Amino acid sequence: MANPLDLDQLRTFAVIADCGSFTEAARRVFKTQSAVSMQIKRLEERLGEDLLVRDGRSISLTRAGDALYHHARRMLEINAEIEDLFSSDVLSGTIRIGIPDDYAVKVLPILLSSFQQTHPKILVDVKCNSSEDLIAGMQQGDFDLIVFTQGTNHETGELVRTEPLSWVIGPNSDAHKQDPLPIACGNKQCCWRTNAESALRETSINYRVAYTSSNATAITSAVMAGLSVGVLAESSILPGMRKLGAEDGLPPLRPAEIAIRRAANAYGGIYSALVAHIKSELDQAMEEAA
Repeated sequence: MANPLDLDQLRTFAVIADCGSFTEAARRVFKTQSAVSMQIKRLEERLGEDLLVRDGRSISLTRAGDALYHHARRMLEINAEIEDLFSSDVLSGTIRIGIPDDYAVKVLPILLSSFQQTHPKILVDVKCNSSEDLIAGMQQGDFDLIVFTQGTNHETGELVRTEPLSWVIGPNSDAHKQDPLPIACGNKQCCWRTNAESALRETSINYRVAYTSSNATAITSAVMAGLSVGVLAESSILPGMRKLGAEDGLPPLRPAEIAIRRAANAYGGIYSALVAHIKSELDQAMEEAA
């Protein structure tokens, strides 16, 4: 029977896939670049497949590499779960997390305060940004874990929940009755904006992008002031906002997919604790919104 695959080689491979660079991967796994190259060579020899395509400074996955990546991630996660099962260590350390500012106002304060109460020795450094910027930051090594909306760049992540996406207006607003319909949304790469514009075009509704910002607070401020119609996931809807639907002349929207992505070394221990907490808080926010 063949020997088991080398978990350290799989971790190095996953880190290279994440950051697209042997040099950066070597820094993240605390090895020399030659040691990293040797690990990948041995892994490719063991599997009998080329896993990476090297084009100058650019690194991409072959078809075999793409297939291995997802399985390697799962093996790293299972390994961390086993270590956690038999560990008696008190969880401590620092996690760098990125989260879209769509959730910053409503979900983030509750998430962090309750997590710090249950895990006082874990420090969480948080940066709020758009999903597109968070994905780029993950590749650059800025985060250990990000929460993001899937659909923008078809990035892989662990889907943690699917939420209704709704048209919303502020209290006493009649912005939805204007022609053209004024909408407030993110930049052109925002998948919620793409979702909304596609739905409006398909139903031949005349609209204009009245407010554009990568900052969710600016968007919600325009909506709450009655200046425009916004698009928000269920757990991001603020008190006082009113959801609109077919009875208001607006088309249905595709659901929002909220995912979590971890760095290749962000499994087990403090990372698993935070992921479980994020899932719980999103569920709670969803129940309260309903």
